[in-house]
Amino acid sequence: MAAPRKKPRVFVDANTLLAGSAFPRWPCEVLEHALEGDFDLVLSPLVIRQAREHLQILFPQHLARFEDFLRQTEYELVPDPKPEQVDTHHDLVRDLSDVPVALAAMVAGVDYVISEDKDLTAQDASTFELRRHLKVLLPGTFLREVMGWTSEELEAIRHRKWSEMPEKESEAG
Repeated sequence: MAAPRKKPRVFVDANTLLAGSAFPRWPCEVLEHALEGDFDLVLSPLVIRQAREHLQILFPQHLARFEDFLRQTEYELVPDPKPEQVDTHHDLVRDLSDVPVALAAMVAGVDYVISEDKDLTAQDASTFELRRHLKVLLPGTFLREVMGWTSEELEAIRHRKWSEMPEKESEAG
């Protein structure tokens, strides 16, 4: 008898939290999978703070959705790295502001990092060291490769609007 497959541990960065709260597209579906417990969500205080601050500025009308997500979702909170750790690994990625995010995910030992940040997702020399330690995926790639979505399912929500979202109550009934 095969052992039950363990859920992947997935670190989601601030831009995925922001996009998933503000737009009903691929990052939103990543967050829905987290809500459903399809993977073990891992966050850091910095990521939560960044998402909250940017939502307050850019999309204040969606801040409540983000706060509801945090209340309703079970997640593991991992510590932010210390400033001296960030200094030591300053060349981990191109943008120094992304180093604490990458380090938190590395120390947590997650299976995947979900991001739309080009400084984390680039497939060039700027992320070589990062890719030695972490598998960073775009939300759509994660949905396809890990959650098993088809190309047709992904394409169906590429440009989806909130008005096109199914009602939660009707899904249950």
